[in-house]
Amino acid sequence: MTNALSRMLETRDWLLADGATGTNLFNMGLNSGDAPELWNVDHPEKIKALYSGAVDAGSDLFLTNTFGGNASRLKLHSAEGRVRELNRVAAELGREVADASGRQVIVAGSVGPTGEIMAPMGNLTHELAVEMFHEQAEGLKEGGVDVLWVETISATEEYKAAAEAAKLAGMPWCGTMSFDTAGRTMMGVTSADLAKIVEKLDYKPLAFGANCGVGASDLLRTVLGFSATGTNTPIVSKGNAGIPKYHDGHIHYDGTPELMGDYAVLARDCGATIIGGCCGTTPEHLRAMKEALETRPRGERPSLEEISEKLGGFSSASDGTGGDEPTPTRRSRRRG
Repeated sequence: MTNALSRMLETRDWLLADGATGTNLFNMGLNSGDAPELWNVDHPEKIKALYSGAVDAGSDLFLTNTFGGNASRLKLHSAEGRVRELNRVAAELGREVADASGRQVIVAGSVGPTGEIMAPMGNLTHELAVEMFHEQAEGLKEGGVDVLWVETISATEEYKAAAEAAKLAGMPWCGTMSFDTAGRTMMGVTSADLAKIVEKLDYKPLAFGANCGVGASDLLRTVLGFSATGTNTPIVSKGNAGIPKYHDGHIHYDGTPELMGDYAVLARDCGATIIGGCCGTTPEHLRAMKEALETRPRGERPSLEEISEKLGGFSSASDGTGGDEPTPTRRSRRRG
């Protein structure tokens, strides 16, 4: 499938994605518990500012404000009937910002998990999951996104349902999972498992990888796991800006721009092609990441010890794949 992202991937050594959505919207005044997606209609100027923050910092790709834009999540805010509208408007705002940038910027339609548990453990059937993802995908497509961006998935079945929905919508897609439980997703998927899933899919993503999770070190250990499989599919790395700390009633992430610059270069050297941030990552972090990627030469694939030395230790003793390589224990992160 020929599209803007695949063409960019063919000509670039790495792409800089965006940073956090929630963190930056909270900084703009979003209250905890509110639906960010409603801001697409209620505060469009703030959503455009969110997108512009990433573009102005040098991102080649940014995600739309639609992470919770499916019927299941929007039902919590009595907005389940507005899926198409809220996704379309988010995409239109993104298209406007990207097209005004004066360069090629990819608008990626964020598709987060449904928030439901898949059958047989839960009540969400494959057919219903596909229906929900498809509804969201059509809204994003109508608004003009270049690619669908499935993210923070934990279950294999939900990942496959999102792939099927992308195919129904006739849209290219990328898909990441969140490995936040001793190197596995909440539902037990490992980096090696995801690589196998991607290889066997009928409708394959343009890129796959990991986002969010615990900290940058853990995420890069997962990226090394993807690389170890020998996959030819581009790898995505979107790590959090350090570790969350509760301070004065708010969550803050302790990752400095300097640390995220180190993370970006290490992510590239671990084998990632699309590199960005997740929770806590601001435009300031993105600028440091872009500068580091542009000015530091590509290096050898780093060891776990090198990763922990620069970014801090790991939160668990294993990456979940059963390997016997010793993992450094957590140590203090370097502060800039």
